[in-house]
Amino acid sequence: METEINGIKTNYQVFGEGKPFLILHGWGSNSDRWVAVAEKISEKGFKVIIPDLPGFGKSDPLSVPWDTNKYINWAEGFVKELNLGDFYLLGHSFGGALASKIAVKHAQEIKKLFLVSAACIRKKTAKKSFFRKISKVVKIFYFIPYYSFFRKAIYKFIIRKSDYVYVEGIMKQTYLNVVSEDLSFHLPFIKVPTIIIWGDKDEFTPIADGYFIEKQIKKSKIIVIPGAGHDLNRKQPEILAEKVLNNI
Repeated sequence: METEINGIKTNYQVFGEGKPFLILHGWGSNSDRWVAVAEKISEKGFKVIIPDLPGFGKSDPLSVPWDTNKYINWAEGFVKELNLGDFYLLGHSFGGALASKIAVKHAQEIKKLFLVSAACIRKKTAKKSFFRKISKVVKIFYFIPYYSFFRKAIYKFIIRKSDYVYVEGIMKQTYLNVVSEDLSFHLPFIKVPTIIIWGDKDEFTPIADGYFIEKQIKKSKIIVIPGAGHDLNRKQPEILAEKVLNNI
């Protein structure tokens, strides 16, 4: 399906009928990667809606760099356009960061919030500063043959855990805008009942972040999936759907 939100052609998928359940995917992902989870949830009387975030999937690419607030404005327009009313909200990784901010602004509209490996914590550390310095050094060698291969190897084997190397054009600055915002201080203002779901082997958003989020949100509970990594929707879709349904 397709609609237009704030001038952005937005592709989305719908599964089932019943109570609205909105899923916001993570950075570099799309609605197709959530089909298995959506189908399971929809079997229990839910209408699951998964949009492709602007710049991803089949939705329009961005014409200028966005930040988190731009994505929030788009999400608000999407909810209004589809007339979701009271709805359940799940956000994964970057989508979890968006969901956390939406929950602060629209507490009365959200029945329950699910934060799955949510990338809400962006605190500066010595390790991150070191990696930023390496990134700057790598850029100096843009003129050498096979620079692209060299750059990707540095990110893969030294810096790791970064989507920056895989984005191009406007999305590079968008990515930097997004990761520069730490949402830690927003968390205590979330009044919506919240379920936090995490894999204990997550290498992108460490399990410590999940426990931190639980402490900050008063009405929250954390569920840890043993042996699971970051991509719960792709590697353990049945387990993820089960955890969601058992806690609605």
